[in-house]
Amino acid sequence: MSSSSSPQYALERSVAISAVERACSLTDKVFRNLVTADTVTKKDKSPVTVGDYSAQAVVNAILGSHFDEDPIVGEEDSKDLQKPEAESLRKQIFALANEALKNPAQECPAVAEAESKANTQAWGERELTERELLAAIDRGTAEGGAKGRCWALDPIDGTKGFLRGGQYAVCLAFMVDGVVQVGVMGCPNLPHDASSAKPKEGEFGAGEKRSDLGTLFIAVRGQGAFQRPIQGGEEKRISMRQISSLSEASFCESVEAGHSSHGTNARIAELLGISAASVRMDSQAKYASISRGDGDVYLRLPVGDGSYQEKIWDHASGSLLVEEAGGKVSDIRGKDLNFGVGRTLRDNRGVVASQKEHHAKVIDAVRKALEEEGRGHL
Repeated sequence: MSSSSSPQYALERSVAISAVERACSLTDKVFRNLVTADTVTKKDKSPVTVGDYSAQAVVNAILGSHFDEDPIVGEEDSKDLQKPEAESLRKQIFALANEALKNPAQECPAVAEAESKANTQAWGERELTERELLAAIDRGTAEGGAKGRCWALDPIDGTKGFLRGGQYAVCLAFMVDGVVQVGVMGCPNLPHDASSAKPKEGEFGAGEKRSDLGTLFIAVRGQGAFQRPIQGGEEKRISMRQISSLSEASFCESVEAGHSSHGTNARIAELLGISAASVRMDSQAKYASISRGDGDVYLRLPVGDGSYQEKIWDHASGSLLVEEAGGKVSDIRGKDLNFGVGRTLRDNRGVVASQKEHHAKVIDAVRKALEEEGRGHL
């Protein structure tokens, strides 16, 4: 799929970038037009439903136009959308999806070249039909596995962050034989510069958005990690912050305590001599943040009895981003994440990401903290 003169997976990289760009533009529009103060207080999830379905339709349609035999592991299927009572929702979703597909790609020369050689229609030359968009959504029902090519998609990772005007991400990963090879993540509310203030939740809605927000993160195995504005621009290589001791580190953790115990995290920080305040945000944006030095350690520890199995789309693109930025990602036992056993990380418990040289010490502290809680069996 790539010429001998192109880097490995150059086409997959370009197609993924274009798909995520479009999905980010779409979800940003959904937030501005559909999310209100009442949405959050009334726990109205309809904007997330619209965003999830329409973004998945867009990404899957684009992937299908270039890699029609590649399975996709995604969150949604179209079963509920096909019900008669969903007609209004269906029309809204398909209008958004077709509008996003008409947007020109920012920087995808490899895609343009491939379309020219294949003599295929450029995306957006005609509107996709309802049947085609439903089929695109249903391309995301693959089971994954350890053989062959596969994509993993989370169209809106961090739904609560999305609704609050906080951090969320559009996450797309390409895998071969269960190993992540390409990861692209769009973070519409993350500043281009790690040193810039992140938006306060609810800071913007229908009004103007800060021009310094919206960052795209890209990684290809063995080729490094990069970021650039979602709107287009020069890619900049990124790397994790270099620290001589973990006492200089800071955690990047979930806003929601239900995703990973803040109390356990605090004990781990104490064991490691970390006193800096944690950076808290929703979604895989945490992976993106530590990959460019905004935070150093990301923990997603098992809660309760540890029976929950992490979904592959929640970690595939982010884990590669950290690894290519010089980090190490494993589960709480130090085992590599296994993306080749289906739709979940059933061989793993929890996730730990940190600088490679300090990873073993972080794992030791995690194990000690869990043992103190009587959860050392996890």
